[in-house]
Amino acid sequence: MTAKTTYQELAHSYNENGYISGVRIISPEIAAAHRHQLETAEISQGTLHYKPKIHTIFQSPHELAILPNVLDIVEQLIGPDILLFNATYIIKEAGAPSHVSWHQDLTYWGLSHDDQVSMWLALSPATEKTGCMKMLPGSHKQGKFEHHPTTDQNNVLLQGQTVTDIDESQSTLCPLQPGEASFHHGWTLHASTPNLGTDRRIGLNVQFIAPHVKQTKHNLDTALLVRGKDQYKHFDKDIPATTNFDPKAVERHRKLQDLYEATAGSS
Repeated sequence: MTAKTTYQELAHSYNENGYISGVRIISPEIAAAHRHQLETAEISQGTLHYKPKIHTIFQSPHELAILPNVLDIVEQLIGPDILLFNATYIIKEAGAPSHVSWHQDLTYWGLSHDDQVSMWLALSPATEKTGCMKMLPGSHKQGKFEHHPTTDQNNVLLQGQTVTDIDESQSTLCPLQPGEASFHHGWTLHASTPNLGTDRRIGLNVQFIAPHVKQTKHNLDTALLVRGKDQYKHFDKDIPATTNFDPKAVERHRKLQDLYEATAGSS
């Protein structure tokens, strides 16, 4: 079977279910090396959990986001022209009560279209015990669900946005080993439970969009062309990290983080 055929089959499953999972992106050894880079950076930088646009200050996530096999898959899902919209680590510490409620990613992002896909790349084992993601197959075909903001401090989501009355029996677990990834549509309902294991659950979440998509809440948003052409120019250009935590890049990143939180934190 050719790589092209394999990608086409992945795209078919994605279009039917709203996600694909267990896709090998890098070897466990390379995943371990990237985890080591992250955990070394945490010693000097503090927590890097849930910081948006992390690829603008840290080389490792940028390297992972633009791997050719990642972009080959994304191209099958949203087309040959690809913008890297965001990259962020989502980390659940062992034994911590943090969780992610049932939600759809696109609810508060302000994007004009749903030509968007998120990759979740595991850097440590994501199992049922450590709180791997679970998806509701086919939910991306049902449009936007009503979300209710919550004040649950253990909910990782910025607004704690939650869709209620989900039939959990219809959901599917998406366990991942280090170096494996899942890809899901922006309208696919998904959630995850606390990490009850003894190791950290570390994932890199990367969001890609097609260039015709634009930000509807303001005209200040940023992205980075990583394949093809951008004939629309809806976004200012992100600057990817060429060194780790360069002071000027860190200062730019503070502004990007403030903008992200203001955008995703408004209705």
